[in-house]
Amino acid sequence: MRSTQVRLARRPVGEPQDSDFEIAEAELPELEDGQVLLRVIHLSLDPYMRGRMSDAKSYAEPVGIGEVMVGETVCEVIDSRDESRAVGDIVTAYVGWQTHAVAPAAMTRKLVDPVAGLSTYLGVLGMPGFTAYAGLLQIGRPQPGETVVVAAATGPVGSAVGQIAKIHGARAVGVAGGPQKCRALIEEFGFDAAIDHRAPDFAEQLAAAVPDGIDVYFENVGGHVADAVYPLLNKFARVPVCGLIANYNATGPAEGPDRVPEFLRRVLTMSLTVRGFIQDEFVRAHYKDFLRDMSGWVADGSVHYREDFVDGIENAPAAFRGLLRGTNFGKLIVNVSEPPAA
Repeated sequence: MRSTQVRLARRPVGEPQDSDFEIAEAELPELEDGQVLLRVIHLSLDPYMRGRMSDAKSYAEPVGIGEVMVGETVCEVIDSRDESRAVGDIVTAYVGWQTHAVAPAAMTRKLVDPVAGLSTYLGVLGMPGFTAYAGLLQIGRPQPGETVVVAAATGPVGSAVGQIAKIHGARAVGVAGGPQKCRALIEEFGFDAAIDHRAPDFAEQLAAAVPDGIDVYFENVGGHVADAVYPLLNKFARVPVCGLIANYNATGPAEGPDRVPEFLRRVLTMSLTVRGFIQDEFVRAHYKDFLRDMSGWVADGSVHYREDFVDGIENAPAAFRGLLRGTNFGKLIVNVSEPPAA
């Protein structure tokens, strides 16, 4: 069995370019006991992948030059040497940007009686949905009547954050880029207010949308959005720091004055809780609750989601570049192959 793979050819400087990737064919090894052969159906593209292209110290090892780019997938088992997995099973697996893969069966998760389309297990019912669920409820802890602001609010994490906040009785204010996305936040996702961060008076619009201040700010972006949010935080506000996509392509320190002393002064005087997190910190204690709750919310219409599809593994690099620019609308997924017939 051969696999078409997208490999990291060199470490990007700034925005990733086509030349930073290599598309190649590889012969897969014969199956050993405990392994499965997978046909990739859907590939998830997520902002964290930009950090994995860098060799800077981080929470995970970088992708090596010449290695397959990392990523979660939905796959069909097409051969198996493990009793727990049968041919035809549909699983999620972290096998990256390729069309086929050999993986340990123990490293896959079988999807049993899916409540929605298979692609949702890379989005609202997968890692992004769990990121929103765990980060908001375990760190943000929204209370009825409080105001929750979330950046990148039409993305798979941000849209879930706002809707979960509403389910828990809070007021949801979303920040997004452009009138189309802001309109969707109100009409499709049920946010109470939506602010376009590209507007010249963005900071003033945000302040007007939160007359009682901000109790929870779910940070996905950083940059000028965070600059506008921090002066509006109430005493004892909580800030789950999930991502800083505005800085992912930066090639050096930010320009301008050092704002760290002012930031720390605000943390001190306002008794703020600012906590960075990686979703897998919460898996053991909260993943079962997430699957129960989010599956129910999706099934009964309490949580809506959007997906943005790109066809073909060879188009993953260009799609990923667009993700970092914010050109996608919803969870970005590469359709690698056709799903099995129902």
